[in-house]
Amino acid sequence: MSDSDWDLAVYGVFNGGAWLTIDERRADVHCRDLDVVEHELVEAEEGRFGVEPLMFHLAGIPTYLVVAELAINEVLRGELPRPAYPQALRVTAPARWYGSATATLAHAEAGHAPRGAVPQVAGALAVATTQTAHAVLAARGEWATNEKGLVERAGPAGVDVLVAGPTPEPRSLAHSVARAGELLAAAMEPMRT
Repeated sequence: MSDSDWDLAVYGVFNGGAWLTIDERRADVHCRDLDVVEHELVEAEEGRFGVEPLMFHLAGIPTYLVVAELAINEVLRGELPRPAYPQALRVTAPARWYGSATATLAHAEAGHAPRGAVPQVAGALAVATTQTAHAVLAARGEWATNEKGLVERAGPAGVDVLVAGPTPEPRSLAHSVARAGELLAAAMEPMRT
């Protein structure tokens, strides 16, 4: 796609990376430590993972991201494992991501809405929606390597309207948080059956 950047991962003995511009096109170079990748693969197979803050990622990134890269990215040279989505992760990840989403909304309802804090409420709605999208995709066993298109893939519809139009009136903000909670719960409902 002409409106997207390229990501290139090099698997070796250290973690790191850089942003480059090649022929006026952005390229992200990721260096992945194979020992770390192998560790995260074992952790994911056991249903364990962490969430690390990363610039430009609202909900942070799951440590199983490097496993997702192995699973879905194109290998240009050499051989790498192509792991399937672990069943254990399909159980633990949705609960953790959605638990974080409900906690995010609870804090917005108790701490930000009563104070008329529009930016914090809007931000909490966006973060909780992204967390729920991670939960939905994890329950489906679908890998995600970033947040681009994540919400659209997962389908929690209607929250965008709530994020776009909050007013500083505490009751209105509380209503937006409650409505977001309903919409996100509805997105999770098919995962529970």
